[in-house]
Amino acid sequence: MSELCLSWLRGRRPHLRTWAISATIGNLEEAAQAAVGVGVEPRIITARIRRDTQIRSLLPDTIDGFPWAGHLGLRMYEELVAALEPDVSTLLFTNTRNQAERWHQCLRFACPEMEGALALHHSAIDRAGREAIEAGVKAAEIRWVVCTSSLDLGVDFQPVERVVQIGSAKNLARLLQRAGRSAHQPGGTAQVLFMPTNALELLEVSAMRRGLGEGLVEHRRPPQAPLDVLLQHLVTLACGPGFEPEATFGAVRRTWSYRGLERSRWDWCLRFLEHGGDCLGAYPRYRKLERQPAEASAGVRQRFVVREPTVARLHRLNIGTISADRAVTVRFVRGAVLGHVEEVFIGRLKPGDVFFFAGRQLEFVRLREMTAMVKATTRRSAMVPAWGGGQMALSDLLSAHLRNEVDRCARALDGEKGFTLDTAELQALRPLLERQVLLSALPRRQQFLVELCHTREGSHLYAYPFEGRFVHEGLGFLWSWRLARHHPGTLTVSVNDYGFELLAARDYPFEELLELHGDTLLDPGGLLEDLERAVNLSELCRRRFRSIAQVSGLVVNGYPGQARSGGQLQISAALLFDVFGRHEPGNLLLAQARAEVLEEQLDLGRLVSTLQRLRGSEWLQRHLPRPGPMAFPLLAERLNNRMSNESLLERLQKLRQQAERAEGP
Repeated sequence: MSELCLSWLRGRRPHLRTWAISATIGNLEEAAQAAVGVGVEPRIITARIRRDTQIRSLLPDTIDGFPWAGHLGLRMYEELVAALEPDVSTLLFTNTRNQAERWHQCLRFACPEMEGALALHHSAIDRAGREAIEAGVKAAEIRWVVCTSSLDLGVDFQPVERVVQIGSAKNLARLLQRAGRSAHQPGGTAQVLFMPTNALELLEVSAMRRGLGEGLVEHRRPPQAPLDVLLQHLVTLACGPGFEPEATFGAVRRTWSYRGLERSRWDWCLRFLEHGGDCLGAYPRYRKLERQPAEASAGVRQRFVVREPTVARLHRLNIGTISADRAVTVRFVRGAVLGHVEEVFIGRLKPGDVFFFAGRQLEFVRLREMTAMVKATTRRSAMVPAWGGGQMALSDLLSAHLRNEVDRCARALDGEKGFTLDTAELQALRPLLERQVLLSALPRRQQFLVELCHTREGSHLYAYPFEGRFVHEGLGFLWSWRLARHHPGTLTVSVNDYGFELLAARDYPFEELLELHGDTLLDPGGLLEDLERAVNLSELCRRRFRSIAQVSGLVVNGYPGQARSGGQLQISAALLFDVFGRHEPGNLLLAQARAEVLEEQLDLGRLVSTLQRLRGSEWLQRHLPRPGPMAFPLLAERLNNRMSNESLLERLQKLRQQAERAEGP
């Protein structure tokens, strides 16, 4: 949207200068070109000032062979508190809002003396509250802030002296950006204290340190001609004096993201906005644009305008390109707005339920017109809102460094000359790595490790491509479909950033199937067809279409005070999806939904390259008497998604005790 708006401005001010600022982007030339548009040579200004980043990890006293997935961090809160200093201004970054809420709650009760000097900052908190926290940090009144990415971009905090990263940042650029919040001055040295939330994250931070030492940062790719954004932009122009189609087409094609926009797709957009496409023409609300005839005598060219006031009013109220699940405002019964949570969370609450949000314990009173009325309470609760879109996956650059780190560990433990466990993190992981080698293996760079074992739960297959959870999700469902095609059965898939698990009935012949059909599991041929059957691609496209329908203006939230629920929006979008699929299968918004699911959600390009890499790797197949150290986090991932009257911590403790008894003294 910003590229389209800048292009419109340049059409009125041809000599307009555009400045784009970034400190953490790998493809600098492409980003500069996107900022200035097509046909203009960008000028890149860089400084030769080196800012060092020092990373120190909080290491547990002992690491055994059973890495605790997602629970090591909370168990180490005492070590974190001991490492913090009350007088040192510190930002404590987490990857999700849910984690920020939990860690703020933990520190609040662990350090009551910091009351008033400890704050919570994330995007779901009301803007006025966030601005007050930022002012408190700058005035040195607030010393510790638990936060998310809401404080790692575009904020200059001169007093901040230290940054804490809780859990892996999953991305070199993200860690570098967050580290830059401390010692924010030329020549300063950024200080990062890393606290792992599971033992294997120590491998990631060791890989991050090497990557940063080599000066590597991830590339960011601009979007490729999203039509929902273009449709919104055209209606915005038409709400004013209107736009001339030919001149506007040229301006749009001068943006970097739309430089390849075809005439046929442009004509489709105009037809869709003017007539409602091929199947919505009977409904006036979808016929948004009208042609204003050309008047040669007055020198007026043909223009598209919005004449209907209702269309213009609704467009202005719903403009924007950020779509998410419907947000419910959280407000005190007699007082200020605290922020917003997702409708799904509030829908599970009953009057009197207590939850923790925005650093406060709140009692739910009632829901009225998408506003949750609450009151403060002294009753404690472990219930914290969870927001969608919270999971982060390893970047492709960090994944490559992680595989190199595992390769280094494998060679070091084999005693290969020139390879040692040369960082504090790898030294701390030595007991776990040695146990992994004893029970199974550590794969080298050109090896692919697959583990098989049987438990009371059934037959397990563990595979470790080290490509991040999104790629592993696609691989896991692909393998489950291809295996079930040769031998029918019910397979459960669980994934993390290191690998994936397939769980089947105890008599499922994983070993025989791998021997007969192992090559076909990694064959990129027929990938799209198999994925469509394996993950119900149609349903994923339906969900993605809701966001596209909101941005393009097909569905709207309504007027203030008359907001529609998330369920109503979903039904409206799903109905349009079905109508287009039945009566207009060539609708370009349907094609956009499919392309975004494949490229973003399933990361198709990276999935194909992973299959090709694994096909050229040596296959290491190991039979284990029980799940090994690298499989333990996958077990925990699956248990975390299972209903039980026991906590996850209790179930993991039982698994650990069983494994220790099986190994003996």
